[in-house]
Amino acid sequence: MLEERFKLGLIAVSYLNILIILVSFFLAYVVKKIIHRSVKRYLSSANIHLEGRKAILLRLLSQSGFALAAYISVKSFNINNDGVTFREFLDYHFIDTSKIRVSFENVILVILIIFGARVVLNVVRLFIQRRFKKQKTTEIGTEYVFTQVAKYIINVIAFVFILFALDVDAKLFLGGSAALLVGLGLGLQDVFKDMFSGFVLLFEGSIRVGDVVEFNDGKSSDSMVAKIIRINVRTTQIETRDGNILIVPNAKLTQEYVENWSHGSTLSRFRLPVTVAYGSDTHLVRELLKQAVLSHPKVHKTKGVDVRLNDFGENGLQMEIIFWADQSWDINIYKSEIRFEIDRLFRHYKITIPYPQRDVRVFQSSDNSRDLKPKTED
Repeated sequence: MLEERFKLGLIAVSYLNILIILVSFFLAYVVKKIIHRSVKRYLSSANIHLEGRKAILLRLLSQSGFALAAYISVKSFNINNDGVTFREFLDYHFIDTSKIRVSFENVILVILIIFGARVVLNVVRLFIQRRFKKQKTTEIGTEYVFTQVAKYIINVIAFVFILFALDVDAKLFLGGSAALLVGLGLGLQDVFKDMFSGFVLLFEGSIRVGDVVEFNDGKSSDSMVAKIIRINVRTTQIETRDGNILIVPNAKLTQEYVENWSHGSTLSRFRLPVTVAYGSDTHLVRELLKQAVLSHPKVHKTKGVDVRLNDFGENGLQMEIIFWADQSWDINIYKSEIRFEIDRLFRHYKITIPYPQRDVRVFQSSDNSRDLKPKTED
């Protein structure tokens, strides 16, 4: 088990070292899963919801097991490497060129930077949550914007620190990135357009998380009503009324016509078409339609209800009822309930809703003439 299998810089690696590393990280993963499952089961049974500082501390605690596994893995090399110090191991450069020099110390610094960035992001997220929790008038979309912007800034700063930790020549990186961006800009125009639109959505605030919007998805002539779930740099996640989660490019929300139900006036005017049979009492029909609409609790009573006779249709009188209601996510349910009430009233007052009918007439020809063939003589 202690026999050397290969060299990792100046450190000899044996089967025992590999076994200790695998077992340490496997146990850390298992312990993390057990803790998460036990805590989740306990919180569900006790009807407790963790948020803010407690949720972040629990997340950091579950991740600390991997740090302990990494420490045990490093210490395991002392078993068969008595002549090599840990400092010498860190200073060994396994990539050594004129432009880039990478040692094991650089790799460890990169891992610490990534872990530190996650810790800082959790702390900043906690600070933003506590700050906006005190301001009861602040919308959830504003809090989300600050959290996303903080996430991008911390990731960019962490990336810069990683470049310094790896001792990468900045001139080499900038020169290569300029040429790379020129090529990517030509081939990924739509991606950059969506990314720019994502920053516009985050900073402008015209569409925020939790807003209900109406737009055309491009697949049909009918518009789609959806709720904004998450705004990323390139795409936006929306939830339809059917409960489906769709991913929409950000450019579609910034460059096309979008009606935001959550902005501006909370009231909107809606229409319900109704067709009644010819010969119906139109005055009674108008009163019944108003009664059905005004009986619904979500209809705005002070705005008034209008009933119009739009046209003399092919199958009946085409009427339309217009009412004001809140721009609600459940407006289709409200319309359905109003239609049920209209049907009930029409049945009670014997008002007929016609359906297309066609009369088929069959004409028979009474032709008694006979075909006379001329006789031929032999």
